[in-house]
Amino acid sequence: MKKIIALFAVIIALGLGFLYFAANMPFGEQSVNQISTPEIGSPNQLQDQTINQDSQIPEINDGQPAEATSSEPTAPTAEEKDQTTIGKSVQGRDIIAYHFGAGAQEIILVGGIHGGYAWNTALLGYEIIDYLKANPDAIGANAKITVIPALNIDGLNKVVDAAGKFSAADISASPTARAAGRFNTNNVDLNRNFDCDWKETGLWQSKTVSGGTAAFSEPETAAIKNYVQENKPAAVVAWYVSGGGVYASSCGNGILPETQTILDLYANASGYPAHKNFESYQVSGDMTDWFAKNGIPAIGILLKTADKTEWSQNWAGINAILKYYSE
Repeated sequence: MKKIIALFAVIIALGLGFLYFAANMPFGEQSVNQISTPEIGSPNQLQDQTINQDSQIPEINDGQPAEATSSEPTAPTAEEKDQTTIGKSVQGRDIIAYHFGAGAQEIILVGGIHGGYAWNTALLGYEIIDYLKANPDAIGANAKITVIPALNIDGLNKVVDAAGKFSAADISASPTARAAGRFNTNNVDLNRNFDCDWKETGLWQSKTVSGGTAAFSEPETAAIKNYVQENKPAAVVAWYVSGGGVYASSCGNGILPETQTILDLYANASGYPAHKNFESYQVSGDMTDWFAKNGIPAIGILLKTADKTEWSQNWAGINAILKYYSE
């Protein structure tokens, strides 16, 4: 009997001990693993979500939100409004015309038709652009001037690695490069590529040069042709080198009376001698002669040298024509 009572006491003690131990024991790994995790995630997961959401916010520069971009085109600047890309060269360079004044009588000034060989004629064009920007009152109410400083922009690039205005110091001293610069990338003399007595081969002094595969086969000559036909200018002045003189244009139909007028105006004001014809050698496909063929008064000015713009003489001539068309 005593043994039974003792055994019963031991069982009771063990049971009480077990209950005490279970009541004070923390959750073990098994209990934790059996608890389902809420779907909202852990604090680290919440932080990752916040970072991902923040990455969608526009970048901030210097503490300020980045400006919103717009697909709408921006308005052209005042300078861009005063210039037109009339075409592209063989190599894809822009042929740019700069416009001054708002009158009905448009006078076109063309430089650089012989590119790097006559780089001073292109520089003269840029000098006139700078002068007219600084002196807009030089143009009368009835006149408008359009300056195309470098018609043969690829040929000019053969001797000067610059876009836009340059200086004489930028020009290559190589005579070979300058001679090559007379022609465009297709090796065509652009002043033999116009539709007046056009020939596939022409003359430059005693040399045979290419006039292109047809009149206006070159993008540069086509560009000025299209601009002239669309805008119908009152007169055209073109610069070449060298020899010194003002030459009238004609294309088998005599000199236009208005051509004679601007010839005399330019020659008297500039001091260059006036010539009715160019007689040094036969020229085919000439630009100013094509203007004459289409009833547009045009003169060609041969500068005295190939390395100076002869600014004062040429501005005096241009100014005389400006006053004539502003009356």
